[in-house]
Amino acid sequence: MNKQCHFCTGKSKVVDYKDVEILKSFLDTHGRINKHRRTGTCAKHQRQVATAIKQARFLALLPFIEG
Repeated sequence: MNKQCHFCTGKSKVVDYKDVEILKSFLDTHGRINKHRRTGTCAKHQRQVATAIKQARFLALLPFIEG
């Protein structure tokens, strides 16, 4: 099964920390960042997703942990 990168195939090429709904799809049930093997993102966008999630957590847009 070959997954395609969400950002390479979609119209949005930019990973934005303010787009919380898209970033939530890259988190698991405990609030941890999913690996690229599970999400299907390329290495470039996986790094951008991780940075955006960390920025969103710092600004309290996303929780650090689900509890």
